[in-house]
Amino acid sequence: MNVKVRTKDFRLFLPVPVSLAGWAVRWIPERVFEKMRENTPEPYCALITKESVCMLLRECVGVLRENKGLEMVHVEAQDGTFVSVKL
Repeated sequence: MNVKVRTKDFRLFLPVPVSLAGWAVRWIPERVFEKMRENTPEPYCALITKESVCMLLRECVGVLRENKGLEMVHVEAQDGTFVSVKL
């Protein structure tokens, strides 16, 4: 995944490997998942766990790799600010 941010004074190009997403999920504190469960209706709150998010991510990695190059976010503001997120 490639993240590009460009403003008048700032440029950022950040390549993020898809495999790194699973590592990032493992480092999310458990209190974040607890907060999400508080805001979720009753039958679904049990599904919001670190294990279920990791499982969903493992299942989606193949689809993400198949759609390599797909631009998910493309924003250009009038002041010249540009943001792009591509798989």
